[in-house]
Amino acid sequence: MAARAHGGGGPLSAPRLLRTGTPDRAGLDPDEIDRLVAEVRELPRGPRPWCAGAVVLVGRGPVIAAEEAAGWAVRYASYDARGDTGVELPREWRVPMRTDTPFDLASLTKLFTTVAAVQQLERGTLGIDALAGAYIPEFRAAAEHGVTVRQLLTHTSGLRPELPLYDCPDHASRIAALRAEAPVTEPGEYVYSDLNMLLLQHILERLTGQPLDVLVREGITRPLGMADTGFGPRADAAATEDQRRPWAKVDRGMLRGVVHDENAWALGGVAGHAGLFSTARDLAVFCRTLLCGGSYGRARILGPDFVELMFTGSGLGFGIDQPWFMGELAGRGAAGHTGFTGTSLVLDPATDTFLILLANVVHPRRRPGDSTPRASAATRLARAAQDS
Repeated sequence: MAARAHGGGGPLSAPRLLRTGTPDRAGLDPDEIDRLVAEVRELPRGPRPWCAGAVVLVGRGPVIAAEEAAGWAVRYASYDARGDTGVELPREWRVPMRTDTPFDLASLTKLFTTVAAVQQLERGTLGIDALAGAYIPEFRAAAEHGVTVRQLLTHTSGLRPELPLYDCPDHASRIAALRAEAPVTEPGEYVYSDLNMLLLQHILERLTGQPLDVLVREGITRPLGMADTGFGPRADAAATEDQRRPWAKVDRGMLRGVVHDENAWALGGVAGHAGLFSTARDLAVFCRTLLCGGSYGRARILGPDFVELMFTGSGLGFGIDQPWFMGELAGRGAAGHTGFTGTSLVLDPATDTFLILLANVVHPRRRPGDSTPRASAATRLARAAQDS
Protein backbone atom coordinates (compact mmCIF):
# COMPACT_ATOMS: atom_id res chain seq x y z
CA MET A 1 0.00 0.00 0.00
CA ALA A 2 1.42 3.34 -0.99
CA ALA A 3 0.80 6.52 0.94
CA ARG A 4 -0.22 9.19 -1.54
CA ALA A 5 -0.23 12.99 -1.31
CA HIS A 6 -3.93 13.43 -2.13
CA GLY A 7 -4.96 17.00 -2.79
CA GLY A 8 -1.40 18.17 -2.35
CA GLY A 9 -0.41 18.98 -5.88
CA GLY A 10 2.82 18.03 -7.61
CA PRO A 11 6.33 17.67 -6.16
CA LEU A 12 6.90 21.43 -6.09
CA SER A 13 3.72 22.25 -4.20
CA ALA A 14 3.05 21.73 -0.51
CA PRO A 15 0.10 19.59 0.64
CA ARG A 16 -2.79 21.86 1.44
CA LEU A 17 -3.56 22.60 5.07
CA LEU A 18 -6.74 21.40 6.71
CA ARG A 19 -9.78 23.62 6.48
CA THR A 20 -13.28 23.36 7.91
CA GLY A 21 -15.89 22.38 5.35
CA THR A 22 -18.90 20.14 4.84
CA PRO A 23 -19.39 16.53 3.80
CA ASP A 24 -20.34 17.73 0.32
CA ARG A 25 -17.15 19.77 0.00
CA ALA A 26 -15.16 16.77 1.20
CA GLY A 27 -16.81 14.49 -1.33
CA LEU A 28 -18.58 12.46 1.32
CA ASP A 29 -22.22 11.40 1.46
CA PRO A 30 -23.89 13.85 3.87
CA ASP A 31 -26.53 11.39 5.08
CA GLU A 32 -23.94 8.84 6.20
CA ILE A 33 -21.88 11.51 7.96
CA ASP A 34 -25.02 12.82 9.67
CA ARG A 35 -25.73 9.29 10.91
CA LEU A 36 -22.13 8.93 12.12
CA VAL A 37 -22.35 12.16 14.12
CA ALA A 38 -25.81 11.30 15.49
CA GLU A 39 -24.52 7.94 16.74
CA VAL A 40 -21.59 9.63 18.50
CA ARG A 41 -23.99 12.05 20.19
CA GLU A 42 -25.77 9.04 21.72
CA LEU A 43 -22.62 7.47 23.19
CA PRO A 44 -22.68 9.48 26.49
CA ARG A 45 -26.43 8.96 26.99
CA GLY A 46 -28.52 6.35 28.74
CA PRO A 47 -28.21 4.51 32.06
CA ARG A 48 -25.03 2.69 30.93
CA PRO A 49 -23.33 5.11 28.53
CA TRP A 50 -20.35 3.95 26.50
CA CYS A 51 -18.43 7.02 27.66
CA ALA A 52 -18.90 10.19 29.67
CA GLY A 53 -18.12 12.30 26.61
CA ALA A 54 -16.66 12.13 23.13
CA VAL A 55 -15.23 14.17 20.27
CA VAL A 56 -15.41 12.96 16.68
CA LEU A 57 -13.67 14.44 13.67
CA VAL A 58 -14.03 13.21 10.08
CA GLY A 59 -11.97 14.38 7.13
CA ARG A 60 -11.21 13.72 3.51
CA GLY A 61 -8.25 15.30 1.80
CA PRO A 62 -7.72 18.77 3.29
CA VAL A 63 -11.38 19.17 4.32
CA ILE A 64 -12.73 18.57 7.81
CA ALA A 65 -16.18 17.27 6.95
CA ALA A 66 -17.56 16.97 10.49
CA GLU A 67 -16.43 17.86 14.00
CA GLU A 68 -18.63 17.35 17.04
CA ALA A 69 -18.40 17.16 20.83
CA ALA A 70 -20.89 15.34 23.03
CA GLY A 71 -21.33 14.74 26.74
CA TRP A 72 -18.92 15.66 29.49
CA ALA A 73 -15.17 16.03 29.89
CA VAL A 74 -15.74 15.68 33.64
CA ARG A 75 -18.97 14.08 34.85
CA TYR A 76 -18.19 12.02 37.94
CA ALA A 77 -16.64 12.75 41.32
CA SER A 78 -15.87 9.09 42.00
CA TYR A 79 -16.97 5.52 41.40
CA ASP A 80 -19.29 3.70 43.82
CA ALA A 81 -18.20 0.07 43.79
CA ARG A 82 -21.18 -1.12 45.85
CA GLY A 83 -23.70 0.31 43.45
CA ASP A 84 -21.47 -0.22 40.41
CA THR A 85 -22.17 3.31 39.30
CA GLY A 86 -20.50 6.67 38.99
CA VAL A 87 -21.10 9.33 41.63
CA GLU A 88 -22.17 12.25 39.49
CA LEU A 89 -21.03 15.78 40.16
CA PRO A 90 -23.70 18.47 40.47
CA ARG A 91 -24.49 19.67 36.98
CA GLU A 92 -22.95 23.08 37.61
CA TRP A 93 -19.65 21.45 38.55
CA ARG A 94 -19.40 19.24 35.52
CA VAL A 95 -17.20 20.21 32.58
CA PRO A 96 -18.84 19.99 29.14
CA MET A 97 -16.93 18.30 26.37
CA ARG A 98 -15.60 20.68 23.70
CA THR A 99 -14.15 19.93 20.30
CA ASP A 100 -10.79 21.24 21.56
CA THR A 101 -10.77 19.20 24.79
CA PRO A 102 -7.42 17.40 25.24
CA PHE A 103 -7.47 13.65 25.87
CA ASP A 104 -5.06 11.19 27.41
CA LEU A 105 -4.17 9.31 24.21
CA ALA A 106 -3.03 6.13 26.00
CA SER A 107 -1.65 3.73 23.34
CA LEU A 108 -1.98 6.23 20.50
CA THR A 109 1.31 7.41 21.99
CA LYS A 110 2.86 4.34 20.32
CA LEU A 111 2.24 5.91 16.91
CA PHE A 112 4.40 8.91 17.79
CA THR A 113 7.14 6.66 19.15
CA THR A 114 6.94 4.71 15.90
CA VAL A 115 7.29 7.84 13.78
CA ALA A 116 10.27 8.94 15.88
CA ALA A 117 11.87 5.54 15.24
CA VAL A 118 11.15 5.60 11.50
CA GLN A 119 12.73 9.05 11.33
CA GLN A 120 15.93 7.43 12.58
CA LEU A 121 15.56 4.68 9.98
CA GLU A 122 15.32 7.35 7.29
CA ARG A 123 18.44 9.06 8.61
CA GLY A 124 20.34 5.79 8.64
CA THR A 125 21.13 5.92 12.35
CA LEU A 126 18.84 2.97 13.16
CA GLY A 127 18.66 -0.38 11.38
CA ILE A 128 15.27 -2.03 10.96
CA ASP A 129 16.74 -5.51 11.38
CA ALA A 130 19.46 -4.50 13.82
CA LEU A 131 19.62 -6.20 17.20
CA ALA A 132 18.20 -4.18 20.05
CA GLY A 133 21.22 -5.29 22.06
CA ALA A 134 23.50 -3.44 19.66
CA TYR A 135 22.05 -0.16 20.95
CA ILE A 136 21.13 -1.05 24.54
CA PRO A 137 23.34 -3.99 25.59
CA GLU A 138 22.41 -3.49 29.24
CA PHE A 139 18.93 -4.80 28.36
CA ARG A 140 20.57 -8.19 28.59
CA ALA A 141 17.56 -10.47 28.23
CA ALA A 142 16.45 -8.86 24.95
CA ALA A 143 20.08 -8.94 23.79
CA GLU A 144 20.51 -12.61 24.66
CA HIS A 145 17.37 -13.56 22.75
CA GLY A 146 18.28 -11.60 19.64
CA VAL A 147 15.32 -9.21 19.70
CA THR A 148 15.40 -6.87 16.69
CA VAL A 149 14.11 -3.37 16.05
CA ARG A 150 11.62 -4.73 13.51
CA GLN A 151 10.25 -7.12 16.13
CA LEU A 152 9.74 -4.26 18.56
CA LEU A 153 7.87 -2.25 15.93
CA THR A 154 5.68 -5.19 14.87
CA HIS A 155 5.02 -6.67 18.32
CA THR A 156 6.76 -9.90 17.39
CA SER A 157 9.58 -9.76 19.96
CA GLY A 158 7.95 -12.34 22.21
CA LEU A 159 7.84 -9.95 25.16
CA ARG A 160 4.73 -10.27 27.33
CA PRO A 161 2.04 -7.57 27.14
CA GLU A 162 3.19 -5.68 30.23
CA LEU A 163 5.36 -5.80 33.32
CA PRO A 164 4.10 -4.49 36.71
CA LEU A 165 6.66 -1.72 36.95
CA TYR A 166 4.20 0.23 39.12
CA ASP A 167 4.84 -2.30 41.90
CA CYS A 168 8.59 -1.64 41.93
CA PRO A 169 9.73 0.60 44.80
CA ASP A 170 11.74 3.12 42.77
CA HIS A 171 12.83 4.14 39.29
CA ALA A 172 16.08 2.18 39.42
CA SER A 173 14.27 -1.06 40.20
CA ARG A 174 11.76 -0.42 37.40
CA ILE A 175 14.51 -0.03 34.84
CA ALA A 176 16.32 -3.08 36.25
CA ALA A 177 13.16 -5.17 35.83
CA LEU A 178 12.74 -3.99 32.25
CA ARG A 179 16.36 -4.77 31.43
CA ALA A 180 16.03 -8.30 32.81
CA GLU A 181 12.73 -9.10 31.05
CA ALA A 182 13.07 -11.94 28.56
CA PRO A 183 10.64 -12.96 25.77
CA VAL A 184 7.97 -15.42 26.87
CA THR A 185 7.13 -16.68 23.38
CA GLU A 186 9.25 -17.40 20.34
CA PRO A 187 10.30 -14.23 18.52
CA GLY A 188 8.21 -13.85 15.39
CA GLU A 189 4.89 -14.62 17.05
CA TYR A 190 2.56 -11.63 17.39
CA VAL A 191 1.99 -10.58 21.01
CA TYR A 192 0.89 -6.98 21.50
CA SER A 193 3.16 -5.56 24.19
CA ASP A 194 3.77 -2.19 25.80
CA LEU A 195 7.29 -3.39 26.55
CA ASN A 196 8.23 -3.22 22.88
CA MET A 197 7.74 0.53 22.85
CA LEU A 198 9.52 0.97 26.16
CA LEU A 199 12.61 -0.76 24.75
CA LEU A 200 12.29 1.29 21.57
CA GLN A 201 12.17 4.45 23.68
CA HIS A 202 15.48 3.52 25.31
CA ILE A 203 17.03 2.80 21.91
CA LEU A 204 15.94 6.18 20.55
CA GLU A 205 17.14 8.04 23.62
CA ARG A 206 20.51 6.26 23.45
CA LEU A 207 20.90 6.99 19.75
CA THR A 208 19.98 10.65 19.90
CA GLY A 209 20.97 11.70 23.40
CA GLN A 210 17.50 13.26 23.76
CA PRO A 211 14.53 12.17 25.92
CA LEU A 212 11.45 10.91 24.11
CA ASP A 213 9.34 13.98 24.86
CA VAL A 214 11.95 16.17 23.15
CA LEU A 215 12.15 13.83 20.15
CA VAL A 216 8.38 13.94 19.71
CA ARG A 217 8.21 17.70 20.15
CA GLU A 218 11.14 18.63 17.93
CA GLY A 219 10.65 15.94 15.31
CA ILE A 220 6.86 15.78 15.00
CA THR A 221 4.59 18.17 16.86
CA ARG A 222 6.51 21.45 16.54
CA PRO A 223 7.16 21.18 12.78
CA LEU A 224 3.51 20.28 12.21
CA GLY A 225 2.19 23.05 14.46
CA MET A 226 0.55 20.56 16.83
CA ALA A 227 0.70 22.91 19.80
CA ASP A 228 -1.91 20.98 21.79
CA THR A 229 0.00 17.69 21.71
CA GLY A 230 2.55 16.72 24.34
CA PHE A 231 3.23 14.64 27.39
CA GLY A 232 1.38 15.63 30.55
CA PRO A 233 0.40 16.90 32.94
CA ARG A 234 -2.51 18.61 31.19
CA ALA A 235 -4.94 20.14 33.68
CA ASP A 236 -7.70 20.86 31.13
CA ALA A 237 -7.89 17.31 29.79
CA ALA A 238 -10.92 15.07 29.91
CA ALA A 239 -11.07 13.11 33.16
CA THR A 240 -10.30 9.41 33.14
CA GLU A 241 -10.64 6.96 36.02
CA ASP A 242 -11.26 6.82 39.74
CA GLN A 243 -8.19 4.61 39.86
CA ARG A 244 -8.38 2.26 42.83
CA ARG A 245 -7.81 -1.40 43.49
CA PRO A 246 -9.14 -3.97 42.76
CA TRP A 247 -10.28 -2.78 39.33
CA ALA A 248 -7.12 -0.73 38.81
CA LYS A 249 -3.52 -1.62 39.59
CA VAL A 250 -2.73 1.29 41.91
CA ASP A 251 -4.68 3.63 44.20
CA ARG A 252 -4.59 7.17 42.81
CA GLY A 253 -8.19 8.40 42.95
CA MET A 254 -10.00 10.32 40.23
CA LEU A 255 -7.56 11.29 37.49
CA ARG A 256 -7.63 14.34 35.30
CA GLY A 257 -4.70 15.72 33.36
CA VAL A 258 -2.20 13.11 34.54
CA VAL A 259 -1.43 9.93 32.65
CA HIS A 260 -3.87 7.09 33.23
CA ASP A 261 -1.55 4.20 32.37
CA GLU A 262 -0.02 2.89 35.59
CA ASN A 263 3.36 2.02 34.11
CA ALA A 264 3.70 5.33 32.30
CA TRP A 265 2.83 7.07 35.57
CA ALA A 266 5.43 5.00 37.45
CA LEU A 267 8.03 5.99 34.84
CA GLY A 268 7.37 9.70 35.30
CA GLY A 269 4.70 10.28 32.65
CA VAL A 270 6.91 10.04 29.55
CA ALA A 271 6.88 6.54 28.09
CA GLY A 272 7.07 4.97 24.67
CA HIS A 273 3.69 3.27 25.03
CA ALA A 274 1.57 5.94 26.77
CA GLY A 275 1.61 9.46 28.20
CA LEU A 276 0.77 11.82 25.34
CA PHE A 277 -2.20 14.19 25.44
CA SER A 278 -3.75 15.68 22.32
CA THR A 279 -6.86 17.09 20.67
CA ALA A 280 -8.89 15.93 17.70
CA ARG A 281 -7.67 18.85 15.56
CA ASP A 282 -4.03 18.08 16.26
CA LEU A 283 -4.56 14.42 15.46
CA ALA A 284 -6.25 15.46 12.21
CA VAL A 285 -3.00 17.21 11.27
CA PHE A 286 -1.09 14.02 12.12
CA CYS A 287 -3.43 11.94 9.92
CA ARG A 288 -3.30 14.44 7.06
CA THR A 289 0.50 14.45 7.22
CA LEU A 290 0.70 10.69 6.84
CA LEU A 291 -1.88 10.63 4.05
CA CYS A 292 0.29 13.23 2.28
CA GLY A 293 3.37 11.03 2.46
CA GLY A 294 4.90 12.66 5.51
CA SER A 295 4.42 16.34 4.67
CA TYR A 296 1.98 19.01 5.80
CA GLY A 297 2.14 22.50 4.33
CA ARG A 298 5.85 23.27 4.13
CA ALA A 299 6.75 20.87 6.96
CA ARG A 300 8.15 17.41 6.27
CA ILE A 301 8.60 14.84 9.02
CA LEU A 302 9.10 11.73 6.85
CA GLY A 303 9.59 10.82 3.22
CA PRO A 304 6.83 8.98 1.33
CA ASP A 305 8.80 5.74 1.13
CA PHE A 306 9.11 5.62 4.90
CA VAL A 307 5.43 6.37 5.44
CA GLU A 308 4.70 3.51 3.07
CA LEU A 309 7.04 1.29 5.08
CA MET A 310 4.90 1.85 8.17
CA PHE A 311 1.79 0.82 6.25
CA THR A 312 3.21 -2.19 4.37
CA GLY A 313 2.20 -5.73 5.24
CA SER A 314 1.33 -6.00 8.92
CA GLY A 315 2.62 -2.46 9.48
CA LEU A 316 5.17 -0.87 11.78
CA GLY A 317 3.51 0.47 14.94
CA PHE A 318 0.19 0.95 13.13
CA GLY A 319 -2.47 -1.73 12.95
CA ILE A 320 -3.44 -2.50 9.36
CA ASP A 321 -6.95 -3.55 8.28
CA GLN A 322 -8.37 -4.33 11.71
CA PRO A 323 -12.16 -4.76 11.36
CA TRP A 324 -12.74 -4.86 15.12
CA PHE A 325 -12.28 -1.08 15.27
CA MET A 326 -12.05 -0.06 11.59
CA GLY A 327 -15.31 -1.62 10.48
CA GLU A 328 -15.73 -1.54 6.69
CA LEU A 329 -12.68 0.69 6.27
CA ALA A 330 -10.63 -2.47 6.86
CA GLY A 331 -9.61 -4.61 3.92
CA ARG A 332 -7.88 -2.13 1.64
CA GLY A 333 -4.91 -0.91 3.63
CA ALA A 334 -6.44 1.30 6.32
CA ALA A 335 -4.08 2.06 9.21
CA GLY A 336 -4.76 3.10 12.78
CA HIS A 337 -4.66 2.37 16.47
CA THR A 338 -6.75 2.49 19.62
CA GLY A 339 -6.04 3.65 23.17
CA PHE A 340 -7.29 2.11 26.41
CA THR A 341 -8.80 5.36 27.67
CA GLY A 342 -11.20 5.38 24.69
CA THR A 343 -9.16 7.00 21.92
CA SER A 344 -8.76 5.86 18.31
CA LEU A 345 -7.82 7.01 14.86
CA VAL A 346 -8.07 5.44 11.41
CA LEU A 347 -6.69 6.74 8.14
CA ASP A 348 -7.49 5.21 4.77
CA PRO A 349 -5.18 6.06 1.86
CA ALA A 350 -7.52 4.30 -0.58
CA THR A 351 -10.19 6.99 -0.06
CA ASP A 352 -7.97 9.73 1.45
CA THR A 353 -10.18 9.76 4.54
CA PHE A 354 -9.52 9.81 8.27
CA LEU A 355 -11.57 9.35 11.41
CA ILE A 356 -10.70 10.42 14.94
CA LEU A 357 -12.87 9.33 17.84
CA LEU A 358 -11.76 10.45 21.30
CA ALA A 359 -13.77 9.41 24.35
CA ASN A 360 -13.23 9.10 28.10
CA VAL A 361 -14.54 5.52 28.22
CA VAL A 362 -12.80 4.80 31.55
CA HIS A 363 -14.55 7.66 33.38
CA PRO A 364 -15.44 6.84 36.15
CA ARG A 365 -13.88 3.34 35.88
CA ARG A 366 -12.56 0.84 33.36
CA ARG A 367 -14.76 -1.89 31.96
CA PRO A 368 -14.28 -4.71 29.45
CA GLY A 369 -13.35 -3.24 26.10
CA ASP A 370 -16.07 -2.59 23.51
CA SER A 371 -15.01 -1.16 20.16
CA THR A 372 -18.45 -1.45 18.55
CA PRO A 373 -18.90 2.37 18.37
CA ARG A 374 -15.46 2.75 16.79
CA ALA A 375 -16.21 0.14 14.13
CA SER A 376 -19.66 1.60 13.50
CA ALA A 377 -18.26 5.10 12.94
CA ALA A 378 -15.59 3.75 10.59
CA THR A 379 -18.21 1.83 8.62
CA ARG A 380 -20.27 5.00 8.24
CA LEU A 381 -17.20 6.78 6.87
CA ALA A 382 -16.43 3.93 4.47
CA ARG A 383 -19.98 4.08 3.10
CA ALA A 384 -19.88 7.86 2.91
CA ALA A 385 -16.76 7.70 0.78
CA GLN A 386 -18.20 4.99 -1.48
CA ASP A 387 -21.63 6.57 -1.92
CA SER A 388 -20.47 10.11 -2.62
